[in-house]
Amino acid sequence: MIEMSDFIASGFPVRRKRWFVDNAFLCDRLNSEHPRRIVRQGYVAPGRRAVSQPKSILLIIGGGVAAYKALLLIRLLKGHGVGVRAVLTTGGAQFVTPLSVGALSGEKVFTDLFDLTDEAEMGHIQLSRAADLVVVVPATADLMAKMAGGHADDLATTLLLATDKDVLIAPAMNVRMWEHAATQANLATLIARGVGVVGPDEGDMACGEYGPGRMAEPEVIFAAIMARLDGGARDLVGKRIIVTSGPTHEPIDPVRYIANRSSGKQGNAIAAALAARGAEVVLVSGPVRLTPPAGVTVQAVESAREMLAATMDALPADAVVCAAAVADYRVAEVADQKLKKADGSNGRTLTLVENPDILKIVSKLPFGDRPALVVGFAAETHDVIAYASAKRVRKRCDWIVANDVSQGVFGSDDNRVTVIDDAGAEDWPSMGKDAVADRLAERIAKALTG
Repeated sequence: MIEMSDFIASGFPVRRKRWFVDNAFLCDRLNSEHPRRIVRQGYVAPGRRAVSQPKSILLIIGGGVAAYKALLLIRLLKGHGVGVRAVLTTGGAQFVTPLSVGALSGEKVFTDLFDLTDEAEMGHIQLSRAADLVVVVPATADLMAKMAGGHADDLATTLLLATDKDVLIAPAMNVRMWEHAATQANLATLIARGVGVVGPDEGDMACGEYGPGRMAEPEVIFAAIMARLDGGARDLVGKRIIVTSGPTHEPIDPVRYIANRSSGKQGNAIAAALAARGAEVVLVSGPVRLTPPAGVTVQAVESAREMLAATMDALPADAVVCAAAVADYRVAEVADQKLKKADGSNGRTLTLVENPDILKIVSKLPFGDRPALVVGFAAETHDVIAYASAKRVRKRCDWIVANDVSQGVFGSDDNRVTVIDDAGAEDWPSMGKDAVADRLAERIAKALTG
C-alpha cells in the first residue's frame, strides 16, 4: 500500500490522475521543453569539471510528484559520464515508468526485492555497494522515516540499510509534513549519521500550498552529486559552522529601507564549499536573489538585529564566518506610515543609531561559548590592508578576509581577497567566488582539524 507521503510532494503543477498518462511521452519532450537542461556527451558546465575517473551512482526514486525530476537528473549525470543504476519504488512507479528510467539510464531498473533472476545476477547486497554514491530522489517523509528507523521492508530500504557508501537525499513533501516534529527529528538523525541533504526549496506545491518542501531542482542535486564524486575532502564531518551572508535591510518606513550592494554570492559559495566538505552549515542570510546552497540550513533575516539573533540562536558552533555586509546604522525610529515629502521643505533629517556588531559580539564571547575560529570580512575602497588589519585587532576575530570593493566586486562572479591572521597577510590572486570559497574552506578545515 502506498502512503500519502508517497503522493504529496512538491514541484510539478499537474493533476495526479493524469500524470501516469503524460509520463509515457515525457522522455521524448525533454529536449524540446527543457533545452537548457540537456547536457551533451563531453560537455562540462561552466565552473565544473567532469569526474576524473568513471563513477556511478545508485539512484533510488521515491514516490512523489517530484519523481519526474529524476529523469532530468539522470540525463545530466549521463551527459557527464556518470553511470546510473536506478531502483524504482512502488510509489515512484506511479509517476515514472521503468521503461523511461531504463531508456535514459541505459541500465536495468530494479523494483522487486524478491526477484529471483535479479538476485542470481546481482544480489541486493552487491547492488547496494557497487556504486560510488547512493542518491534518493525524491526522499519522501515515509522514506526518510524508514531510513531513520532502520526499516528494510522493500528493495529501496534494504539497499539503504545494507550500503557502505555515502548517501545523499533530496527531500520532497508537503510543507506541513516537512515542518512536522517527526520529520525534523528524522532529518536530524540522518544528518547525524552522515547522510547528505539537498534542499528542499521553498515554493508553490502540487498540493496547492506554499512553503518549504519543494524538491531541489535537478541542476542543484547534480552539483551536489558531482561535488561528492569529484573526490573532494570530507574533513569537516562533525563540525558545525555558521555563515552570515548578504546585505541587511534597515527599515525607514513601510516602503523604504537602508541597504547596500551585497549580492550574497560569496557567502553562499562559502556555505556550499563548507557543506561539500561535510560540515553542518547554518547560513544566516539577508535578502538575496540566490538559490540556497545544497545541504545547508538557511535562516532568512532582514535586519542586523535579526541577523544577530539568528546567529546567536545557531550557536554553539566550531566556527563562524561573518561574510555578510551588515549595515552599520539603522534609523532610530521607524515610521509606521510612509513618510511624505512636504511642499517647500528643505529636506528631512533621519536620526541614525549604531547597529549591533555581530563579528565583535561573537569574537568576544567567553571561553567555552566562543567558536574555535571566527572569520570576518572587510569590504574596503582604499587602504584595504591597513583598515582590515585594524578591524581584526579591534573586533578580536581570528582572521579577516579583506577585499577591495571599489572595482565592482558586488554582484560579480569574481573576487580578489587578502587573508589576514596572526602570521600576516596572504594575498590571493583574482579568481571566481566559488574558487575563493573552496580555498577558504580548505584553510578553515586545516585550522579546525589540525
